[in-house]
Amino acid sequence: MGGLISYRALFNWIRPVMYATTMLGSPLFQILFFTYVWRGYGGRGAAFFIVGNSVQVSAMSGIYAGTMSIANERQFGTLLPLLATPANRVCLFVGRALPVIANGMLVSAFGFAVGVVLLHLQLAASSLPALAAVVLVTVFSCTSLGLLAGSFGLRARDVFFLANLVYFLMLLFCGVNIPLSALPSWMSAVSHGLPLTHGIQAARQVVDGHSLESVAGLVAIEGVIGGAYLTVAFLLFRVLEAESRRRGSLETF
Repeated sequence: MGGLISYRALFNWIRPVMYATTMLGSPLFQILFFTYVWRGYGGRGAAFFIVGNSVQVSAMSGIYAGTMSIANERQFGTLLPLLATPANRVCLFVGRALPVIANGMLVSAFGFAVGVVLLHLQLAASSLPALAAVVLVTVFSCTSLGLLAGSFGLRARDVFFLANLVYFLMLLFCGVNIPLSALPSWMSAVSHGLPLTHGIQAARQVVDGHSLESVAGLVAIEGVIGGAYLTVAFLLFRVLEAESRRRGSLETF
């Protein structure tokens, strides 16, 4: 409940038109752009790009909204009374993630709908539950990384540059439009420690007809990565909270 109230308060300025253009319009044109560039060069197998981008656009909610869920409390001057409450910090932290995850699922579902309706992606109805489970774990992983970026907002003057950098680097590193085998070895190695990479691989296999059991290993790795980022984000939040209290810098920039 606290996470829902916080989500409504922090993002209440988003009007329906602004939400549609930002959270739905941007994914729409991203998916269309990469798919039609591939088709324009005579490429086949556009499902690689449709699925990759349909999963990746969920990171728009996970990274940006995850970052803003913490950083905006300081920006809006509401962080000090929030931290003065006796609320359990774990519940407070995880509660902020739940509405963000729900929004990420919605954005990714919209991306797949675009692929089916406009780009003729072949998606069997029987694969939808498995695909939803894969996307859910992937969105959780991205949101954890967003919360990590947001934790830096307790000290940093501007974390939105960091959020932008993380989002677009994931587009490059995580095999969204470029196969991991085509990346330099060091980029491929880095990608295996980032959210999205294993989730996108699992989603592509599910769309190809594989069962959830056959991609369970990839989904488990994605979940472990998300849990690791969430743990680091929480520990960083607690350390920076204590340091900010000591320095009296919770509301200074």
